Amino acid sequence: MEFATLNNGVKMPMLGYGVYQVDAAETRRCVRDALSVGYRLIDTAQAYGNEEGVGQALRDSGLRRDEVFITSKVWIANAGQEKAAASIDESLRKLGCDYIDLMLIHQPFGDYYGAYRAMEEALRAGKLRAIGVSNFGPDRLIDLYTFVDIKPAVNQIETHVFQQQKRAHAVLAKYGVLHQSWGPFAEGRKGLFTNPTLVEIGAKHNKSAAQVALRFLMDSGVAVIPKSTHIERMEQNFDVFDFALDGEDKQRLAALDEGESAFFSHYDPETVEWFMSFSGR
Repeated sequence: MEFATLNNGVKMPMLGYGVYQVDAAETRRCVRDALSVGYRLIDTAQAYGNEEGVGQALRDSGLRRDEVFITSKVWIANAGQEKAAASIDESLRKLGCDYIDLMLIHQPFGDYYGAYRAMEEALRAGKLRAIGVSNFGPDRLIDLYTFVDIKPAVNQIETHVFQQQKRAHAVLAKYGVLHQSWGPFAEGRKGLFTNPTLVEIGAKHNKSAAQVALRFLMDSGVAVIPKSTHIERMEQNFDVFDFALDGEDKQRLAALDEGESAFFSHYDPETVEWFMSFSGR
């Protein structure tokens, strides 16, 4: 396993297992499988509705709490200091844990300043080990960073070979915030798994297109949380530590960047209106 050291000294695995869109009824099995494969970072969120399954799987595994890095996220409806504080306690209850390793603001909407203050307080109280944000563009990241006491340790944003977030990555590096990818496979969009460049480079190293995509991101200093509900693919996604991309490989992969989201823009008014429908207002 490869690790990143966050800006507060906490060590975080560069490769984890994400449970976005994993059915609550399946989460326990999937996370248990992921832990058996060797994953030691599990990424969940309040909005996913499956924090309980993550906690159950952790207890099933027999692993010590300090052997598994757990991430969760404060949802838009829980924005604001009081609501966020209560939601953190609820996440702890659902996970069955005394602390969460990393808590993120899930979306850059609502009173995320209030939510961030609640996370700072929870960190000081020992309920959280590190705090950060998700889906924050460089402008909002710099603004928040400037005015908070405890600097965000992570920004989790859409990142894959077709949207490499080079500008955002440079900003995060400047401010000492770890860049973490959600959607490292772009959910299979744009033909990622059959892309000729990824397939050719994979054949060269006896690896799959998916494995090449993950290795490229990690080599670029980007942490990843691939998701699969099939243990065979979990094993494949985890098997990325025994090969190295060369300079030509990286050049070809860098050229795949289209600089656009494969999903949506957080700056698009219709997208923002859609997110507001989940705000509880």
